[in-house]
Amino acid sequence: MNTFATTRMSSKGQIVIPEDVRKRLGLETGAQFLVVGENDVVILKTISMPSMNEFDGIISRARQQARNSGMKPADVTAAISKVRSRG
Repeated sequence: MNTFATTRMSSKGQIVIPEDVRKRLGLETGAQFLVVGENDVVILKTISMPSMNEFDGIISRARQQARNSGMKPADVTAAISKVRSRG
């Protein structure tokens, strides 16, 4: 399977991702991407929801980091109340 393909940008700035690339990466209609551009390089990175196991790991690490920094549940509640009162 070829790892390189070419495409063109339309007058509206749209770029078609070639079919073989879409199939290989399992991309479907509505897929979202982070777009990074610098000099003559454009990078598309798919944005996908983490699995439940990945999400649990993220939450676990966040809770541990909060504990390590001395944050308490009351601090979180106060921050949420403060932000909600701005609206």
